[in-house]
Amino acid sequence: MAEAEMFAFQAEINQLLSLIINTFYSNKEIFLRELISNSSDALDKIRYESLTDKSKLDAQPELFIRLVLDKANKTLSIIDSGVGMTKADLVNNLGMIARSGMKEFLEALQAGADVSMIGQFGVGFYSAYLVAERVIVTTKHNDDEQYIWEDVSGKQLGGGTKITLFLKEDQLEYLEERRIKDLVKKHSEEEEGDVEDVNEEKEEKKSKKKKIKEVSHEWQLINKLKLIWL
Repeated sequence: MAEAEMFAFQAEINQLLSLIINTFYSNKEIFLRELISNSSDALDKIRYESLTDKSKLDAQPELFIRLVLDKANKTLSIIDSGVGMTKADLVNNLGMIARSGMKEFLEALQAGADVSMIGQFGVGFYSAYLVAERVIVTTKHNDDEQYIWEDVSGKQLGGGTKITLFLKEDQLEYLEERRIKDLVKKHSEEEEGDVEDVNEEKEEKKSKKKKIKEVSHEWQLINKLKLIWL
């Protein structure tokens, strides 16, 4: 196992995290919109790259976004088979090096802007801390090895990114199937899609598929969205 590297958050990141964690903001559900938007962007990128190089999809041919709810461990995971991140991308995208939009977003907040605008400044990832007390990011890019943003072991990804949120005790509503389905319906674009429910009962997994109509103008087209309940 490679030795873990430590990176310090810069002052702007610490300031933003403090604001997000300590603020009293009722519309915390925006975290799901932001994280799925990021996954959708990653799918668009790998799909675009595959138009000129089909081998980009060799490691993971299926394009998907999956939401995995694990009540036992109080975690919500967003998994996509998108472009993934290199080590350099991981360092930059998670703010270990200050990003251009960070200062602008902080200034906007201090001027009275709403937290829901976070995605417009390219730092939507941090909305995860509205509901999570701990976040693990696992990612694999075709041009690099797999990296885990925290000292944990994890299943190897063919490609893409997995974000696991360890939810705060007062945010466990986001482990409820109906709550998540309502948010998906609220924030996804108008598009017919498959939703797969997987329930584990007496060691047997039963799958049920149905069509839903998803309405919104905030998310880009999601090729496949699967909801998995543990």
